[in-house]
Amino acid sequence: MGEDCGGNGDLTANLRCRSTGDPQLDKAVHRWLTWDKNQWTRAQVESLVAEAQWDDLRTRLGSRLSFGTAGLRAPMGAGFNRINDLTVIQSTQGLWSYLSRYFADLSRGVVVGFDTRGQVESGCSSQRLAKLTAAVMLSRDVPVHLFSTFVPTPFVPYAVKKLGAAAGVMITASHNPKEDNGYKVYWCNGAQISAPHDKEILRSIEEQLEPWSASCWDEELVESCSLRTEPLTQINSCYMEELASLCFHRDLNRSCPLKFVHSSFHGVGHVFVQQAFQTFGFHPPIPVPEQKDPDPNFPSLRCPNPEEGESVLELSLLLAERENARIVLATDPDADRLAVAEKSDGCGWKVFTGNELAALLGWWMFFNWKENHPDPADTGSVYMLATTVSSKILGTIAHTEGFHFEETLPGFKWIGNRIHELSKTGNTVIFAFEESIGFLCGSMVPEKDGVSSAAVVAEMASYLHNKSLSLNQQLHNIYLTYGFHVSKTSYVVCHHPPTIQKIFGRIRNFDGEGSYPKSCGGVSIVHVRDVTTGYDSSQADLRSVLPVSRSSQMITFTLQNGVVATLRSSGTEPKIKYYTEFCAPPGKSDRSSLEEELTKVTDALLDEFLEPERNNLIRRFV
Repeated sequence: MGEDCGGNGDLTANLRCRSTGDPQLDKAVHRWLTWDKNQWTRAQVESLVAEAQWDDLRTRLGSRLSFGTAGLRAPMGAGFNRINDLTVIQSTQGLWSYLSRYFADLSRGVVVGFDTRGQVESGCSSQRLAKLTAAVMLSRDVPVHLFSTFVPTPFVPYAVKKLGAAAGVMITASHNPKEDNGYKVYWCNGAQISAPHDKEILRSIEEQLEPWSASCWDEELVESCSLRTEPLTQINSCYMEELASLCFHRDLNRSCPLKFVHSSFHGVGHVFVQQAFQTFGFHPPIPVPEQKDPDPNFPSLRCPNPEEGESVLELSLLLAERENARIVLATDPDADRLAVAEKSDGCGWKVFTGNELAALLGWWMFFNWKENHPDPADTGSVYMLATTVSSKILGTIAHTEGFHFEETLPGFKWIGNRIHELSKTGNTVIFAFEESIGFLCGSMVPEKDGVSSAAVVAEMASYLHNKSLSLNQQLHNIYLTYGFHVSKTSYVVCHHPPTIQKIFGRIRNFDGEGSYPKSCGGVSIVHVRDVTTGYDSSQADLRSVLPVSRSSQMITFTLQNGVVATLRSSGTEPKIKYYTEFCAPPGKSDRSSLEEELTKVTDALLDEFLEPERNNLIRRFV
């Protein structure tokens, strides 16, 4: 590792000289120890070299981060494939390089926000990483709108649009485990970046790996530079003012007898959900005291993901029982997702799935839209959107009611960009969702938003309560009107990426080379769509209508009995997710028989195609 060798007794210089026996790894170690100025992450690499932990070093230094369905996301710590000071500086240098080529003038600036994550052993926190992001931009004389405190993720794209910024960066890992952090990039239209911007930014990062100067490491630069502005007061005020446009029954809300409990899951949501409720005329929801304040260790949660359901809502449900509250709301740590539970009339709690909540919110948003637009001709410009792995319930409602419904690839970036395209042609998206409890009511921000959704759910519950209906009863009414849509969503954990490749390769050559499975659980498969390869047997030209996405795995099967089943690799976690749905026609309302048939297909999908035991997959147990 030759350079900087000498007998000066300097530990880092001596470590640079120690050969790993692998020239590529030697080069990577040398680069890290030369470039990294963070004492904690430098110490991690120095320790691994001193202890000859070559395999660990190869894992950390042998590859780089790439954009998944939600930006860059990885564990915090030393390494080119982890989130840390150096990789954030490199990413921001690449982002600046691409933006400076794309925009003639960057005086419009960049928005930077952050959540409450942090890790002592690597010296990384979302706030520190946000300041370093800002420092890189400021070192190139780009104005930066840096929030002074943590904000919900949707505040960054909202600010990008409101301030006319060139781009936005949010430092967050959303609902991932506490070890993780992330770097989410938004384009000037407020939507998360997609092709070709993501690939071009990665290419620009590769061209700008060495930190430009010491100023890139100077997080104090944001305190002294005149190009830094603080947008929180303006953005929060504008957001809450615009949020009022989603409130349709303020007088009813003011007299609402229902009590609501809210958990912010040790994240950013408490203050903002309280304000959203006040905007709608409600009394503030009762906060879960153990989870109200930010804590990057998430001490009261085994997993900071409200999508896991009742097992992670335990404290919220206990508080609701004590307070006689009928509705529990939980926002994930960056407040872009929302979980909802309702006290059952008998006993226990009904925790709604993302698909069930979408049925309710879709119905609610169209119900109120019709109230304010009595001319049926207006419906022709109304849209609802959902990712293709989500329930088809909005499509069924659209078919009956006359508005438009479209599917996108998984990931809200596709929804956000489609909202932007539709708005340019005079159309209005009044609701969009993804099954993983990500909802957008209206289109004030092209991103899922747990803050606004919490207030909208509260108003819907209040309205229904005034009609002597619960949320669950109204969901049943929706299914009676449009047909039952019974769905299952889960996952298996796979920490070995080659195994995921092998599993999907086997599916693509199931009955011989290039031949997909013909049946699942004894039910014939009538159509196969493989978005990874661009194949769709239902199309005359056998080409998928959805864009090809070769960076991830996703295959959808349509069965003869009407079940639609999808297998896909996660873009942010070591998981293979599976989604199944039975869309029954109106009148076929024996839910238990529908669920029994769906369970049979789901179990077969898992056992026949994924083979968990044979492939050492970890089944989800909640």
